[in-house]
Amino acid sequence: MEFPHNPLRFDTEGMDRAEVLALYDKLLLPRMIEEKMLSQLRQGNISKWFSGIGQEAISVGVGAAMPQDDWILPMHRNLGVFTTRGIPLDRLFSQFKGKDHGFTKGRDRSFHFGSVEHKICGMISHLGPQLGIADGIALANKLDESGKSTFVFTGDGGASEGDFHEAVNVAAVWQLPVIIGIENNSWGLSTPSNEQFRFAHFTDKAIGYGIPEEDAIQVDGNDVLAVYNTVRKCVESLRERPRPIILEFKTFRIRGHEEASGTKYYPDGLIDKWKTIDPIERITEHLKANGGLSESEEAKIRSRHKQAILDGLKISSDLPPIEADVEEELADMFAPGTPSEITPTSKGREIRMIDAIQEGLGISMEKNPSMICMGQDIGAYGGVFKVTDGFVDRFGAERVRSTPLCESAIVGAALGLSIRGRKSMMEMQFADFVTCGFNQIVNNLAKIHWRWNQAADVVVRMPTGGGAGAGPYHSQSIEAWFLHVPGLKIAYPSTPHDAKGLLRMAVEDPNPVLFFEHKGLYRSLSGPVPEEDYTIEFGKGRIVRQGSDATIVTYGLGVKWAEAVLDKHPEWSVEIIDLRTLLPWDQDMVCESVKKTGKAMVLHEATMTGGIGGEISAVIHERCWRALDAPVARTASLDTPVPFAADLEREFMANCRLESDLEILINR
Repeated sequence: MEFPHNPLRFDTEGMDRAEVLALYDKLLLPRMIEEKMLSQLRQGNISKWFSGIGQEAISVGVGAAMPQDDWILPMHRNLGVFTTRGIPLDRLFSQFKGKDHGFTKGRDRSFHFGSVEHKICGMISHLGPQLGIADGIALANKLDESGKSTFVFTGDGGASEGDFHEAVNVAAVWQLPVIIGIENNSWGLSTPSNEQFRFAHFTDKAIGYGIPEEDAIQVDGNDVLAVYNTVRKCVESLRERPRPIILEFKTFRIRGHEEASGTKYYPDGLIDKWKTIDPIERITEHLKANGGLSESEEAKIRSRHKQAILDGLKISSDLPPIEADVEEELADMFAPGTPSEITPTSKGREIRMIDAIQEGLGISMEKNPSMICMGQDIGAYGGVFKVTDGFVDRFGAERVRSTPLCESAIVGAALGLSIRGRKSMMEMQFADFVTCGFNQIVNNLAKIHWRWNQAADVVVRMPTGGGAGAGPYHSQSIEAWFLHVPGLKIAYPSTPHDAKGLLRMAVEDPNPVLFFEHKGLYRSLSGPVPEEDYTIEFGKGRIVRQGSDATIVTYGLGVKWAEAVLDKHPEWSVEIIDLRTLLPWDQDMVCESVKKTGKAMVLHEATMTGGIGGEISAVIHERCWRALDAPVARTASLDTPVPFAADLEREFMANCRLESDLEILINR
């Protein structure tokens, strides 16, 4: 890669000496911290380090140019963002050392943290998902007409991920005020650019998204003045006209991807070539040559930074190691503020499941004026199942947004909206499609509060289940995929009444909720639903019918299956428990029932292996083994994908075996 500018040609663009010197001051600090951290790494005082040496001008230039109350979403090599934003060094070093004084209570390392106070959103190791979150923050800025912009970093490696394409496309379609900064250092760990992509420059990508040439800008990433002035102009421009801008920073990483990986893969002489245009040496030489920096001023700045680093290290080093506290670890999984249950006072009128969901969602939109709904075709079309039919007329197209086909970017955008204090609902067109947004759910939504105390106030609605001859990609029951992920809540109603109450609770709870809606119940099932607003507590099951011979534990369509079988066999006295929510689930209600009946069956539409039945069975055996008259039975669908042909699907579904399995259990 050829460097785009003369190494010693700086343009102050009207900046006075004090402004340039202030940038130099900010630029020197992260380099001196890095040099100290490399020493700390060798001494075993920190466990890992991702070096940004050679790239500091980008982080510092961006951090200085972005207004303090505009969000920045940094990556591994953006130490200068954190220091320029004024993160106290004792807290920063405590983060590196895994001390409680850091930002993640020792739960995550290095720069995997955020700070609402400093308007920094922490990264995860998967890199690309940052871009979708930036879209959500930028969307909130645009809807608020705040004039604010958002800056998100990615690298030449991260820009190969699908998340990059999805987020840039959404930003372009919605004209979001987001600056997408690509640090092009020509290497993804050890893989050179010519093995990652075929285009010459990342700015070449812009036209494919409808981003005009003037909004795709190459910047000398080793020139702090060029970075600062370019970003400052972008911020001013976006204040007047919101839209995405791509900035490609040409730079180089002098050290390895992280220290353990080394640099042996670099061609001979490459590091030496780039050292000649080191960003700090460049600006130092320029300032001294033009009377902007004296030897004494340089020494004074270095002395001040050295002392600040030593002071910060002493404070962080003197702090005791974190002592594990199980109660605290569990308590921090979820943001506080889950509301109390609101019990309705009227029985209500008969409406369908789909109408109850629509009613609950409509009330949520009315009670939360900043809430945003997003999903494929949910706008004027009303969604493929028509849950949001008429919502655009009621709430406007800005709040009910049809999206491109990009589940990851939209889940990320929902999280970005939450970071900006808005509630959001994202509809998966079919629950099966959640695979395309899986990473955002399990690694961002589920972990962000536990990691750095940021709530993920997001509901993901999941039309689910089979029985309609829709085949293996529109019929799966995939709720068990998420049961293993701490930090999520899962609701799965079986009645219109519960659908409305649980959805209202899902929206009002400040934590991420996956809300499963069985497609087969949308229009086939009606029941009494109060017109008034009410909520149902998560983790609180429902006894559908009393019994003494056995207990069926189930949820969703399984409740209807169990009722149908028992209606055929009035001689069987079987208690049915509807879990209603799967995370958390009502262990006490289940165990009390099993201790009474002595026998238990767990029924679910999902396939047997790895299903929730195994978890519930284990808990029953652990807590109720003295009362059991037989091993806990499980009835589930076949361990195959969901077939298309009607006869095959009937044989696949769990209810095909329910009657015979229950008879065996009762007669044991």
